Amino acid sequence: MSEPHPAVTSEQQATDENTSQKPARTQAAADEPLFTPEQEARIGEIAQAWLLKHPELLVEVDQKLQKIQYDEQMKAMTTAAIKHQDEMLNDKTVPAIGPENAKVAVIEFFDYQCSVCARQAPVIQSLMKANPQVRFIFREWPIFGYRWKPSFQAAETGLRIWQQRGGDAYMKYHNALFASGHIEGALTQKDVTQAASAASAGKLKNNDMLDTLSRTDILAKNTGFQGTPGIVVMPLSGATADTVTIFPGGAMESMLQDAINKASVQAGH
Repeated sequence: MSEPHPAVTSEQQATDENTSQKPARTQAAADEPLFTPEQEARIGEIAQAWLLKHPELLVEVDQKLQKIQYDEQMKAMTTAAIKHQDEMLNDKTVPAIGPENAKVAVIEFFDYQCSVCARQAPVIQSLMKANPQVRFIFREWPIFGYRWKPSFQAAETGLRIWQQRGGDAYMKYHNALFASGHIEGALTQKDVTQAASAASAGKLKNNDMLDTLSRTDILAKNTGFQGTPGIVVMPLSGATADTVTIFPGGAMESMLQDAINKASVQAGH
């Protein structure tokens, strides 16, 4: 057998060495920054100047982010409402107006001192007239009670009227109290007494309403509401993400009607 030519052996050795060294050099290059600190600073200056010339892009990005956050919030609140469906719909100590065999319910969490709730009240009244087949559930949630005592007094009186005098008397009281226009600290015990008188409630037993108010407070927070009004539109049974609509704040009558229609159709009404 002949010996390998020295030139071939030397060339092959060099090729092998180059091949074995390539990965090391490639990894080292990958670890190096793409830009120098000076280049990065310049790129930042250019980007800043461009954004200042096109601020509409920042507005668009902010709006997109807000929509993503809102959609995530609505998804979480809808999931929570479905999880707590039984508590939301079947508390007999809470005012509920409308047929017991209704397919759809509108649940409102409210405080009589809340200015947005006061504006929402006539909207709810109109919605009730247009939808006698829907059950309306009123969750007394006196979130301003820590600041203004009449919030608690008004809520407790409303619950007592419901439990002792029924739905008609409760609605007269409810609407009369909002019609007073006394909100944001202006509501008084006298307003509460006059509204009860307008509802012909008579003398009420001084039943403790703390348990009911506490359940509503826990339910509202578990659902994700951070203030009043908070409105949920959902079927009375078999609620799904497609049949539940959440309004964390006031809503126009048309929006509420659309939510009722969606829940009614999808609930097989």
